[in-house]
Amino acid sequence: MLRVEIGAALRRIRMSKRLTLRQVSALANVSLGYLSELERGQKEASSELLNSICNALAIDLHVLLYDVAHALEATKSVTTLTTLHRATAHTDIAA
Repeated sequence: MLRVEIGAALRRIRMSKRLTLRQVSALANVSLGYLSELERGQKEASSELLNSICNALAIDLHVLLYDVAHALEATKSVTTLTTLHRATAHTDIAA
């Protein structure tokens, strides 16, 4: 889940800056294929690699982590509401 959110955040930021995968991979000194896999949540990156990618995107690492934290919190809230709804629906049916 975390790697998926990190990848989604990297892609959102890259696209908002109108950069291509090729441009970011060259600036971050990471292969195009690996960067693509990171964005799709298929690979995990070390903190050093994330920092290199953030430098290529002209952002601080904490900006990426803040974005990811908010995305995870939103996912958690939706999951909690869904769970509560299902529990309430199940209780209503049983009554």
